[in-house]
Amino acid sequence: MSLPPRLLLPDAPALVAGHGRATLLTPDGELLALSAAELHRALADFPPPLLVHAPATARRLDLPPFEGAFDLLDLFAFCLPARPAAPTPRGLAMALDLEPPRDDAAAAALLPEMATILLRRLAGGRGTPLNRDAGLLAAQMQKAAGWPWAEAVLAALGAGEPKPSLDPLKVWRRLPDWEDPGPAQPPASFDVSPTEARTRLGEILGEDAEQRPQQADYASAAAGAFAPREDRGAPHVVLAEAGTGTGKTLGYIAPASLWAERNGAPVWISTFTRNLQRQIDQELGRLYPEPEERRRRVVVRKGRENYLCLLNLEEMLGQAGHPDLAVPLGLVARWALATRDGDLMGGDFPGWIAELHGPQAIWPLADRRGECIRSACPRYKQCFVEHSIRRARTASLVVANHALVMVQAALGGGEDTRPLRYVFDEGHHLFDAADAAFSAAITGAETAELRRWLLGAEGGRSRARGLRRRIEELAGDIPDLLAPMEAALQAARALPGLGWVTRLSEEPRPARHDPLQEEGDAGERPAPTLAAAERMANPAEAFLRAVRRQVLARAPEEEGLYDLECDLHPLGEDIPEAAEALERALKRLEEPLVLLRDRLMARLEDEVEELETGDRIRIETAAKGLERRALIPLRAWQAMLRALRAPPPTPGERREFVDWLALTRREGREVDAGMHRHWLDPTTPFALSVAAPAHGMLITSATLRDSGLAEEPEAAWAAAEARTGASHLPAPAIRAAVPSPFDYAARTRAFVVTDVDKLRGGQVAAAMQALFLASGGGALGLFTAIRRLRESFRRMAPALEAAGIPLYAQHVDAMDNATLVDVFRAEEDACLLGTDAMRDGVDVPGRSLRLLVFDRVPWPRPSILHRERRIHLSGGEPKGYDDALARHRLRQAFGRLIRRADDRGVFVLLDRSCPSRLLAGLPEGVPLRRCGLAEAVAETRAFLAEP
Repeated sequence: MSLPPRLLLPDAPALVAGHGRATLLTPDGELLALSAAELHRALADFPPPLLVHAPATARRLDLPPFEGAFDLLDLFAFCLPARPAAPTPRGLAMALDLEPPRDDAAAAALLPEMATILLRRLAGGRGTPLNRDAGLLAAQMQKAAGWPWAEAVLAALGAGEPKPSLDPLKVWRRLPDWEDPGPAQPPASFDVSPTEARTRLGEILGEDAEQRPQQADYASAAAGAFAPREDRGAPHVVLAEAGTGTGKTLGYIAPASLWAERNGAPVWISTFTRNLQRQIDQELGRLYPEPEERRRRVVVRKGRENYLCLLNLEEMLGQAGHPDLAVPLGLVARWALATRDGDLMGGDFPGWIAELHGPQAIWPLADRRGECIRSACPRYKQCFVEHSIRRARTASLVVANHALVMVQAALGGGEDTRPLRYVFDEGHHLFDAADAAFSAAITGAETAELRRWLLGAEGGRSRARGLRRRIEELAGDIPDLLAPMEAALQAARALPGLGWVTRLSEEPRPARHDPLQEEGDAGERPAPTLAAAERMANPAEAFLRAVRRQVLARAPEEEGLYDLECDLHPLGEDIPEAAEALERALKRLEEPLVLLRDRLMARLEDEVEELETGDRIRIETAAKGLERRALIPLRAWQAMLRALRAPPPTPGERREFVDWLALTRREGREVDAGMHRHWLDPTTPFALSVAAPAHGMLITSATLRDSGLAEEPEAAWAAAEARTGASHLPAPAIRAAVPSPFDYAARTRAFVVTDVDKLRGGQVAAAMQALFLASGGGALGLFTAIRRLRESFRRMAPALEAAGIPLYAQHVDAMDNATLVDVFRAEEDACLLGTDAMRDGVDVPGRSLRLLVFDRVPWPRPSILHRERRIHLSGGEPKGYDDALARHRLRQAFGRLIRRADDRGVFVLLDRSCPSRLLAGLPEGVPLRRCGLAEAVAETRAFLAEP
């Protein structure tokens, strides 16, 4: 379709920025290389520029925000909603199937061409349902916020004055209603033989695929998890370690998909990270290449807080005329019509929209924990979450995450039917995932959140409805329901109210007393103690203040930037009395909530003939919500408070739980305090709640075993069984190990640098910078502390950018982790600094990741919880317990380097004190040397320069 050029593009300069420098292509075609100061002056003579990611561009140049800039990311999100793209010129070029630009000059020249392509694609889809109201939406964005792209978009759509229509922001009017699939049929119990698993794998790979014997062996071993169960509570468990490059994803998809199709029940594939969840979903395109079949067969499941809430969107439309919200809400509306499943966090929603327009425009659109009113919601039938729940019941494969699986088990079952078969990828993280899910905390944040769920918004801009609005239509004017509801709402005021964080550090004042009363009772009634005055004000806040006092008194003196913690015993003098008062208050809250739940459930039996189906669903949902959101935590908190009356454990005594007190800080500011409880061994509840009810379970990872126990294979497998919970099950696990096909001896190098002082930040930053320059980019720097990461970024960025190597950093750049990884993958010569989140689950094949540098050995962080586990779970070898964790982290990080057979990579550790025993975590055959920095730099440069 031919469009007049003057309607396609703004008459604006194209801008590409580095750190403190810029390349500008003027409207006359002149290419200028400018410093930040020169650019600032030059832009005064031009219209707002054409660029990619305005906030990041301004930050890299240390300039004020670009007002009215033509950001290509906005145009991309409008023209191609729900399409992935890294938010850089190179990333957009790759998303549009263009040759990626070689340098900034080529990138600047490409920006106008990419804008033209996007507008032409929009014009080519004029008559599609997606673009039916696109012109009206663009006009609204222009009117409310002066959206720079509106004129070009309207021209591309051939739109003059948009015709009146339904509000295009009310996307739920065009979304389909979900359909209830009805009761699930009982699944069959046919097995999958190893031969059948191999055959299905061959079908997925195709006839021309490269022969990978290890992958076929792995698929055969994985089939063992799909045999019929012989005894209740004794699932078939397969522990399968598969070296990097085995192709384990398709290896377990083969038997899992065959079992699901054969038996009429879904297999749940669970991961620890969103990145891997997304990668598995993409891999499933090879099994189900046809989009409609894939949508029917495969469902991605996450917690409610990950999805666009249509009710939140509806309520935010009242602010759609605000200049700061009109554009992001318009882009969200475009995305909502094109998205596969409404996932705002790591799905097909571009994370950079929040970076461009501020998180306040996007994150309120997701459900806040406990806020969803489910069947009482007017958008219930279009809800993305409800769609995914119902699709999951009839799917073949459900791609979930450990957090969702564990939380649903911890809450006694969730919204999904209980799976019979699991595949736990990233199985080495099961211990940590179970630790998070089966823990409890009586903190200000947790208790205040429950108060908000019960009482609703008591101020501010929250839309929280509270218990009254959540069930008022169900209760009507029935006294049996209204009375316990009112009692619960009154009791909820014992929980922390608005402003509790500020009051946390305030010195409490005794309650006021009538002087005449005091005079008359002199000598008979003593004035209330300080603790009593606090309890009269708010028992929860009184307990939190007592906790804070004990933590500050007992914790080691440190800088005021970090969290503090202390042991529970011996208890501070204020805590027992405050805990007892809070326990009574929680009991007063629990009792009417139990009564309300029971009476709601009784209506289902007593009014069986009168209730319509919709009302029955809403009553049952409300009752289950009370149990999950209020009663379960209330019981856990009371149990914790009762435990304070028990005698303290004797030194060295092993117990089921570890309790401690903590004060939480953020950027040096106190934000929370409370009592924490974790299982000493969280795989115990995992085995009981998740594994035992299942029929089969595959736990897989590249790093299940401790490689430091290579000479003791039985001990290595025993450690893997302990960390995954398999040791708690009655039937022994099937063990399988498939080696990596990669030639690490030829494709990798590893160095421990011996002349850098890890305690001197300047030396660490200088060493990392020299190594990054030697590799020419493509480097990932890993830090064990955010503060050191930020300081190193400040020192390194100018020199790297001057050499044409972009440097990005977690906790520095205004991008979420997924976006940073997308950028790093797309920008072949970029470098990235990160912490733990960048160490695991990041798949960056090719030259984009060719160097990995650790600032120091990633020892486990000392804490009370770690101390107790180190003592009781180490088999009498506390030092070995720490070694195993550090070895595992080094091994996981190394696994990021080589993702394909032709990759080359260098691993560097800037910690001369690293014990040799930790380096057993590296794959067998890796050439390892201890040397000075200069030698490591020279060898890195030479090795990565080889063809």
